[in-house]
Amino acid sequence: MTIRVMLVDDQVLLRTGFRMVLAAQPDMEVVAEAGDGVEALQELRTTEVDVVLMDVRMPKLDGVETTRRICADTDPPKVLILTTFDLDEYAFSGLKAGASGFMLKDVPPAELLTAIRAVHSGDAVVAPSTTRRLLDRFAPMLPGTKQPQHKELERLTDREREVMVLVAQGLSNGEIAARLVLSEATVKTHVGRILTKLGLRDRVQVVVLAYETGLVRAGGHG
Repeated sequence: MTIRVMLVDDQVLLRTGFRMVLAAQPDMEVVAEAGDGVEALQELRTTEVDVVLMDVRMPKLDGVETTRRICADTDPPKVLILTTFDLDEYAFSGLKAGASGFMLKDVPPAELLTAIRAVHSGDAVVAPSTTRRLLDRFAPMLPGTKQPQHKELERLTDREREVMVLVAQGLSNGEIAARLVLSEATVKTHVGRILTKLGLRDRVQVVVLAYETGLVRAGGHG
């Protein structure tokens, strides 16, 4: 199955480099390109896309607002934010807007390809530690308090809430399984139920929500 990728960046040279990397892969195809958000939204009306590589700083319509509009559609493509800086407020805003993760623009090609495949398969690709550092930095901007205020959290069982806290602290399924003395399959089931109950797309959004509600506070502690 070929992964249909769209490149959205106002730097033609950068798009050319990404396109060359992706074209060499038997399971990927660049089906569209755009130099800004307006052009990207127009392309998506007529082109079937699985994964969008989205720059954040562009003219006309930036990557954050473009991501928000894309993710508001029914069955949207996955969005992977591209950023120049590891701790970029645009990356944080992109995650809030519905992106499945973010990558640095100077990421090694092998990591970029792995990220695209992971996003396509439904996983989030932001390293949990990076997500946590990002959210720790921008936590003061969030409305969370010391007590979780999101009423949807009440739908979680005690165990699911426990798992959610550990996800937000950056633990993998395997690490959570070891911490709670559960099988990895059971943890995966819990994570799936958390996503369903809270209407979230992936682990990235679990982390963001945990910070917003105060379930986890800056510093990574519940």
